[in-house]
Amino acid sequence: MENTITEIAFQIILYAGNGKSSAMEGIQEAKEGNFEAADKKIDEASEELGKAHEFQKKLLQEEARGDGTIVNVILVHSQDHLMTSMTVRDLAVEIIEIYRNK
Repeated sequence: MENTITEIAFQIILYAGNGKSSAMEGIQEAKEGNFEAADKKIDEASEELGKAHEFQKKLLQEEARGDGTIVNVILVHSQDHLMTSMTVRDLAVEIIEIYRNK
């Protein structure tokens, strides 16, 4: 089971990182006035974060069924990474709107 938890944690880290990168790229596109591209990057970020969230949801469902997992540092890191990446995406949406309305 531990390998599965670690593998899931790495999937969360992967997709969360992809989402954060896309959000940051969206800000850069908006800075250049490319709002269509910026919106596309935010959509990509949301899609990647959705994938990460699906892995997280799998863990939550197992926990709810009573099949709890042993928490390890990698899993904790993956949760931190996902939450901060989601925050970056949310802030990127707001920053893009600021540039759009400039």
